[in-house]
Amino acid sequence: MMTDIQQIVKMGQQLQARMKELQDALQTEELAASSGGGMVTARVTGKGDLKSIAIDPEVIDPDDPEMLEDLVVAAVAEAQNRARDFSEERMRGAAGGLPVNVPGLF
Repeated sequence: MMTDIQQIVKMGQQLQARMKELQDALQTEELAASSGGGMVTARVTGKGDLKSIAIDPEVIDPDDPEMLEDLVVAAVAEAQNRARDFSEERMRGAAGGLPVNVPGLF
């Protein structure tokens, strides 16, 4: 019985180590999304942290700042959604089918 518990603990520790490595790797991955037909592009890390915004000068209209604001928000939101999906997919793969939202795992 003790051996089974030790094996389970060891497996949990290995899974936790793999998840830590994956989280570190996600910080170096970058994903991008754009809005306005590519006029605004947001780049985020695999964890969803905003890295940069690129804005085509043609989209800058001093008489309509709200449009640019909306495009920036849309690009950032889409990039963060992509990062979340990317991260969840990688986590599921590393977890080998186990639930990745186990409290205290990370």
